[in-house]
Amino acid sequence: MIALRRLNNQEFILNADLIETIESTPDTMVTLTTGRKIMVQNGIEELVRKTVKYRQLCNQSIQIVNAQSSKGQSE
Repeated sequence: MIALRRLNNQEFILNADLIETIESTPDTMVTLTTGRKIMVQNGIEELVRKTVKYRQLCNQSIQIVNAQSSKGQSE
C-alpha cells in the first residue's frame, strides 16, 4: 500500500498491486488493473520510488525469534 495525494489535496492509500500504468499528462494519471483512472499530485518518479519500496518491504524475509520463557529456563 502506498500513500498518494489527489488533486484536491486529499491523501489516500492505494494498493500498489493494482497499478497498471502511470502517465504524465501533465498531471500524473494512474491507471489501475480494474480500468479505473486516478489523477494524483505525486510525480511519476515518486510513484515508482514508493512502489519499489513497497515491493521491497513485501519481499523481506520474516524473522522468527525463538524466545524461551523464564519458567522453561529454570527447569
